[in-house]
Amino acid sequence: MASALEDPVLERYFKGHKAAITSVSFSPNSKQLATASWDTFLMLWNLKPQARAYRYVGHKDVVTSVQFSPQGNLLASASRDRTVRLWIPDKKGKSSEFKAHTAPVRSVDFSSDGQYLVTASEDKSIKVWNMHRQRFLFSLYRHTHWVRCAKFSPDRRLIVSCSEDKTIKIWDTTNKQCVNNFSDSVGFANFVDFNPSGTCIASAGSDHTVKLWDIRVNKLLQHYQVHNCGVNCVSFHSSGNYLITASSDGMLKILDLLEGRLIYTLQGHTGPVFTVSFSKGGEQFASGGADAQVLLWKTNFDELHSKDFNKRNLKRLHFDSQPHLLDIYPRTPHSHEGKVGTIEINPKLDIIDLQSSSPPVVDILSFDSTTTTDTIDRTQTDKNEDVCGYFMNPSLIQPGCPPAVRKRTEDVSDLLTDSQRSIPLALTDALEHIMEQLNVLTQTVSILEQRLTLTEDKLKDCLENQQKLFGAIRQKS
Repeated sequence: MASALEDPVLERYFKGHKAAITSVSFSPNSKQLATASWDTFLMLWNLKPQARAYRYVGHKDVVTSVQFSPQGNLLASASRDRTVRLWIPDKKGKSSEFKAHTAPVRSVDFSSDGQYLVTASEDKSIKVWNMHRQRFLFSLYRHTHWVRCAKFSPDRRLIVSCSEDKTIKIWDTTNKQCVNNFSDSVGFANFVDFNPSGTCIASAGSDHTVKLWDIRVNKLLQHYQVHNCGVNCVSFHSSGNYLITASSDGMLKILDLLEGRLIYTLQGHTGPVFTVSFSKGGEQFASGGADAQVLLWKTNFDELHSKDFNKRNLKRLHFDSQPHLLDIYPRTPHSHEGKVGTIEINPKLDIIDLQSSSPPVVDILSFDSTTTTDTIDRTQTDKNEDVCGYFMNPSLIQPGCPPAVRKRTEDVSDLLTDSQRSIPLALTDALEHIMEQLNVLTQTVSILEQRLTLTEDKLKDCLENQQKLFGAIRQKS
């Protein structure tokens, strides 16, 4: 028998970041929470009481996005330092770095099977990576402005992206083509995601709106205007029946998509709220914002109904499947204003015995797994012994490795030399910037040479045509 709908409750809040929270992600078992921040750090919070937290140091600029892999063995992060990192979420914090984007990276997202990663960047591109071999696969180019977010569909056949060019695009991962396009004349979407069944997408708009689109019939299903500022993030409950939104007006809103109305307004943050996410089962959700706090809420939604709904959805993940009543929310596109009868929850007005908000934090300095593998090969490999790599991504050692090799690989962090540690980050950044500028100059010179050659060819043709014209005139005269 299903339990009655109850109100969300603030369970805990965490303090550890020194600047705004940009992204939150639950581990698949909902025992850990990863957060990204403007302070350039990633933090891993253990949801057990009094457990220590880990702060991962590796990015050199704002960390814009973080996500657990579906298996929970990896963390992916994106940063304004133009890199994407893969981390092992443990006390050693081994990581590897991807460098392919030429501008800040805004989002990361794993496919449902964990085999692929999609990244979106201000270089106007979307890139897809193979996780097993940690290899770049292909880019998607059609946006004409910064790409703010890109997400896989539940069956990984599609990718949805949003950009400051005021479009939302649907991509087919098989033929790498844009198969659908939604445009807006007012504002652009800050965030976009698929519902659990993969039939609809929700967008968080800079124009204060939340929109739901049915991608099978290419129609706007619902249009909510419940915030007073731009909406920064949305997250679907696992049942697909509810959507939570985070806005710069400092509010979280919970929408009932079946009834098409606002049911909760949650206050708790001071200042803009940048990110919100449900846990995998929907029992909890976490939010973060400009106040540098992470709030952990208990959902209290109907868990039994969610599980039954998910079982039915497993049969309907195919893009061409027939519409189901629960997939099609109110059919006619119409706006939803805040209605009388919605419940406002402000934890600050209640006296709540919250658990410790500032657990002990352990700083973890990371290093690239590629450097680690090179170091092992140079310094520790015997002639008759092969060293197993990190499975290319930093995801632990392959099963075939001997125990001795496993032990040495685990101790690689001790092999960093004093000279490696003493290189100033500022000098490294400067050298990388110089190399990038040289590459740009090289490309520019190449383009100029091509244009000069074309100009010379056209000028030569013009002179030849002019000589022919003069010859024809002389013959007539």
